[in-house]
Parts: sequence; C-alpha cells; structure tokens
Amino acid sequence: MGKKSVFIKFAPALLLMLSSCVCTQTNKRAEVIATYTATPVNVDGKLDEEMWKKTQAYVMKHSRNAWNDSPKTVRKFFQNGVVEPGYIRLLWNKDYLYIGVEFFDDDIIAEGKADEESHFLLGDVAEVFIKPLTEPWYWELYVTPLGHKTSYFYKYPGRGWIPSFLTIGTLTKMQTAASVSGTLNDLKDKDRKWTAEMAIPIGQIGDAGEKLSPEVPWLIFFGRYNYSYYLPVPEHSSFPYQERGNYHFLDDYGILKMLK
Repeated sequence: MGKKSVFIKFAPALLLMLSSCVCTQTNKRAEVIATYTATPVNVDGKLDEEMWKKTQAYVMKHSRNAWNDSPKTVRKFFQNGVVEPGYIRLLWNKDYLYIGVEFFDDDIIAEGKADEESHFLLGDVAEVFIKPLTEPWYWELYVTPLGHKTSYFYKYPGRGWIPSFLTIGTLTKMQTAASVSGTLNDLKDKDRKWTAEMAIPIGQIGDAGEKLSPEVPWLIFFGRYNYSYYLPVPEHSSFPYQERGNYHFLDDYGILKMLK
C-alpha cells in the first residue's frame, strides 16, 4: 500500500486516535468471548465444524451515526438496520486465535490479486483489530472472499506519520481461507453469502511484547466493508457497537475473553 493510499484511508482515524488516550478502563467495554477448542480448526473457510456451532455468534451493526449525513433515500434504505447481515465467531487454543466470519451478501466482490494489498479498496472485506489493553500498538487484519490476507501493524500511533508508524505484512504466520456461496465478481445472478476463517498466531503476536492469553487483557474489534450492486452505497458494519463509524476509535473496542 503506497503512502498516499495509507494517508487517504487513515488520516481521519488518526485524528480521533491521537485525541484519545490509551484507555485502561474495562467496565464500559463489551465482552467478546472466544471459546476454547482442544481440536485445531481446519482453516478452509467453510465454518462447517461442530466447534463453530458451540461458540457465540456476534451480530454486526451500523454505527449510530452511520447515515446522518447521507441523502434521505440512503437513510430510508438502511432505516431498519443492516441490510445484509454479518456474524463473527471466535475460538482459540494454545497456538491460534480463530475468527469465523459469516457474511450474507447478494453481490460478492473481491478484485484483489494477492496478499498484503489494500483490499478495503478492492472489494468486500472482513477486518479484525486486536490490541493489548495497556500498550499503544495494535494490528489491523484482513480476509477477503478469495481468502487473501493483509496485516497492518501500528507500532507507534503517537508518532504520527513518520516511517516507523505502520508496517505491512508483519503477521507472516497468520492463516486465512474463504468459501463463496455464489458467483464471485459476477452481476448476472444474486449470490448468497461468503464465509471465512482466520487463524491468528498466538506465538507471533507475543513477539511484539505482550502475550495473547486469558491472563492478559486484550481489546478486539471487527469491521466489514460490503460493496454491492444492490446497495445505494457501500454498507459498513461492525462489532462491538459504535456511536461513530470509525474502526480505529479504540474506545469502542471490546474486551477479549478467552474462556476454557
């Protein structure tokens, strides 16, 4: 991702991010539960293993102010909430934190050709943000309907846009896969949904300086970019619930609970 495209995407987020402290309060945050699995997940993108059915599904929602500045026709279109529902599930074991994505979608789009691209500009994408509660750095991780991945590491948010602020492709051991129910990048028919799995490597996450474990408090957040021929504008949704639609607003992140 070039410096210009990085700035275009993240300049508004940076202003909010730098204006808020590294929050250490947990009592007002949503809890996001990851269920322990003794059996490793087969990362094929299908979510057809029994273990996925036994963990909680979290519903993606619009932010409260998502459509305030939109034309009346757009506000009316989305007045009843998310038009194309999305769900997130979490599992974990000693090696990985697993994220399961189920996004209903009439028009599944993924025009990226490789990993570590700016996939948020190239089609539908699921995003995971994960951050130690008491440290400033965090990751933004992508998976697309083609199973492509991107990992951004925000090492020094307080240093702004000097070169050490952001690195790309840091989480090399992350695994991703996706499965599409429909015809990708084709307007001739209506699609049904796409699912994806991400395996976030616990050991490599820990190399940054904070262990990912049930004993250490971490924050987590999920965002979705949904582009579609059948929507008046791209639909953004997230979990936990947001007042404003900024995926980098750290105060909105939930507390990750790794239950065994």
